[in-house]
Amino acid sequence: MWQAEHVRARLVALYPDCNIEILGMTTRGDQILDRTLSKVGGKGLFVKELEVAMAEGRADLAVHSLKDMPMELPSGFALTAVLEREDPRDAFVSNDYASLDALPAGAVVGTSSLRRQALIAARFPQLQIKPLRGNLDTRLAKLDRGEYAAIILAAAGLKRLGLADRIKALIEPEQSLPAPGQGAMAIEIRADRTDLQQILAPLNHLPTAQAVTAERTLSRAFGGSCQIPLAAFATIAGDQMRLRAMIGTPDGKQVVTADASGAADAPDALGRKIAEALETQGAAAILTLCKEDS
Repeated sequence: MWQAEHVRARLVALYPDCNIEILGMTTRGDQILDRTLSKVGGKGLFVKELEVAMAEGRADLAVHSLKDMPMELPSGFALTAVLEREDPRDAFVSNDYASLDALPAGAVVGTSSLRRQALIAARFPQLQIKPLRGNLDTRLAKLDRGEYAAIILAAAGLKRLGLADRIKALIEPEQSLPAPGQGAMAIEIRADRTDLQQILAPLNHLPTAQAVTAERTLSRAFGGSCQIPLAAFATIAGDQMRLRAMIGTPDGKQVVTADASGAADAPDALGRKIAEALETQGAAAILTLCKEDS
């Protein structure tokens, strides 16, 4: 809802005479909270109901957290604008400890992400990692009840909802490489709505759009599934883009990484280049292990 309100405010500023209504909806991803996403259908659980509303003409556009969007959109739909990225980093949240390094052996860390699970397990095999689902208030309440010593969340969500004071430490990409699209919001429309493409064009932030295109191209090469611990993070300096990526097993025992740079205006090519680099290091074998575990 914060994201929808934010986009509405941006559009009102651009088009003061336009009437913009928010159609609040609950998706399957919001409803199923007792299992990890990788076990119940993945990222598509957060978007299906919204796409049905657009197909039926009940909604003109949908606002998504790009991190939660499938890498392949259904036929007839398109991403038309990517807003400027918020903080893409992971956040360490705890009431008793200052960082992951400070947690004692056996401490329970909560995360909903196989990517975070793999990265934490690789660096801190002495910690216990347990699933954590629900909205931010639900997750923080579980921490406050003592069910976890710490939880790992996206910094962007905490900051957008005015909860930045709950962040004990921001985890730099060198320690926890973000998920593809993390921190970015995207607007989805029906592909035939060329009128909306023009209206929404001013909201598109080109550097963010280029960066997430590289990240999503890389993820798509490996199936784009949340059943795979995969990270991809692109940064732009001038006309150059740097893309870093990781694929690992959920237990963190096997991890491969790649890092390369290329032209910022050719993000797809850089995404494919990194995918090939990961494949040469044995990513296929890791994917096979992940599928066997799931």
